[in-house]
Amino acid sequence: MKLVVVGAAGRMGRTLIRIVAETPGMVLTGAVEREGAAEIGADAGLLAGLEANDVKVTDDPLPAFAKADGVLDFTSPAATLQFSELAAQARIVHVIGTTGIGPEEETRIEAAARHAPVIKSGNMSLGVNLLAVLVREAAKALDDDFDIEVLEMHHRHKVDAPSGTALLLGQAAAEGRGIDLAQHSVRVRDGHTGARERGDIGFATLRGGSVIGEHSVVLAGEGEVIELTHKAGDRTIFARGAAKAALWGRAKKPGLYSMADVLGLNKEQDR
Repeated sequence: MKLVVVGAAGRMGRTLIRIVAETPGMVLTGAVEREGAAEIGADAGLLAGLEANDVKVTDDPLPAFAKADGVLDFTSPAATLQFSELAAQARIVHVIGTTGIGPEEETRIEAAARHAPVIKSGNMSLGVNLLAVLVREAAKALDDDFDIEVLEMHHRHKVDAPSGTALLLGQAAAEGRGIDLAQHSVRVRDGHTGARERGDIGFATLRGGSVIGEHSVVLAGEGEVIELTHKAGDRTIFARGAAKAALWGRAKKPGLYSMADVLGLNKEQDR
């Protein structure tokens, strides 16, 4: 499978290049960076700490997409929208690990998915997607006598909050409760907030150091607390998940899929 890595010079981009190189059944054929990036023209293999692979980093995605079977994308919402349109035109698999995507952007990605397979997730790791299943089932089993709080911590450079993973877990909890997350989400508490509203799902965000990603869902009842936690120790877990998603998506018809589909965790995965 011929793959393009966009955002190739970033931390995730370099990790993706390494994972593509070591994964059977795929090869890197393109590496894309933003216009004006210092890495333009560099060898993508050397950039990722590997041997030279003769794939030069470019700021022009169109030729790279035209000869590829898929694209791995952990960039920014604005860049992802551009890439989604190009991937749709080329009819290639678009794996999206970008977070911080808003409702209007979601709509445009859904439109692109009518023309090509799009696999989008707030987190590509097996562990987090299993955690989401557990959170959904726990929220379903426990009534709103149990308050739900989602806690997350990431490195100081992360620009969006709450994290995509925190929102994924919050959505899982909301689905378990049969409620709309947007109507029951509490993102900020400051000052005299009054008592906690029954049924709300709260989010707490921490930033600092080099933490890759830590997430906990707390279900707090009278006299007992349940905590479900995932800690990421290595970015390769996300890159491996993205590679797995790309290989899975190659055989799929156009549509919007999630990592739960890839891992067989959705009850309605056969579409």
